[in-house]
Amino acid sequence: MIELKQVAKTFGKGDKSVHALHPVDLTIQQGEVVGLLGFSGAGKSTLLRLINRLESPSGGRILVEGQDITHWPESNLRQVRQRIGMIFQQFNLLSSRTALQNVLFGIQVSGRSGSDATEKALKALHLVGLADKTMAYPSQLSGGQKQRVAIARALAMEPGILLCDEATSALDPHTALSILRLLKSLQRERGMTMVVVTHDIKVASYLCDRAIVLEKGRVVDNIDMHAPEPQSLLGKFFFETAKGWTDETVLPEEEA
Repeated sequence: MIELKQVAKTFGKGDKSVHALHPVDLTIQQGEVVGLLGFSGAGKSTLLRLINRLESPSGGRILVEGQDITHWPESNLRQVRQRIGMIFQQFNLLSSRTALQNVLFGIQVSGRSGSDATEKALKALHLVGLADKTMAYPSQLSGGQKQRVAIARALAMEPGILLCDEATSALDPHTALSILRLLKSLQRERGMTMVVVTHDIKVASYLCDRAIVLEKGRVVDNIDMHAPEPQSLLGKFFFETAKGWTDETVLPEEEA
């Protein structure tokens, strides 16, 4: 479904250049849920944004559903992005539009309109449990409800791939778990391929089949979350975090 071949990303030039992502090889199968796990600045969001070409790679090739989109122009990428939904940490809702209008906006941007678009938007809001909030504005919604609207906006496009960038990190634990349960349920029903950026091992353990651990722009671990055996210091640190920190917990850089 997604294949990255030696994909790298550098921002800036010369002495001011920053290597956000060193060459990465990654294959994600259809229906697989893969977590991108790491600290802030590890390159997780950069890697996610490369998948749908919101960022252009500095090197390597990006294939989505077998199509090499590495050098596609923006006009061609619009068609690909209709198959790729994206959910952000900060919801990115339009404050002057109702929940229904926010979901409709995503459909309309793709060039669709009319009663079919409204029907898709209403169905998506029903799927996320907000059938009674169609006329509510973002200011009238809780954080969890806002994120559900954002999820509905992504689902209304009927994507085969769903990208989640820290989708629950701005929410309290109770609300975060309800969103994760919703995502897991929707993924099972629709068979979507999902890529989930997180710094929280609990999110990866609950939602993901596999976790790719990134550190300073490099992949340092590839963990089967159904039978985890982390090999890197950072991977082991994340699983230690899941058990709870102690005075003896070793930070990865202490033994690097």
